[in-house]
Amino acid sequence: MRRTLQLLALLLLLSTGVLWLATGANRGWTKTSVPVKHLDEVTGIEGIEYRPRFVPGLDFLGAVGFGAAALGGFSLFCRNPKTKEHTQP
Repeated sequence: MRRTLQLLALLLLLSTGVLWLATGANRGWTKTSVPVKHLDEVTGIEGIEYRPRFVPGLDFLGAVGFGAAALGGFSLFCRNPKTKEHTQP
């Protein structure tokens, strides 16, 4: 049980790090929409349009890191099942 929780915490931390890197390694706050510049065809004026997209930031990475550390710390309080020792008569 202990080893399972520790591996789960490590897997959670690593997968979140990979997700964070894959989505652009945003070093700011987590965003749920991103600005996209576009050019108006008629006037030629450049404008900004916001499109919905999840971009995890350092706060997301820190929260999951805290959760993984708590899961790993909780695993230290779990006991491994004892195995019966065979005694020779």
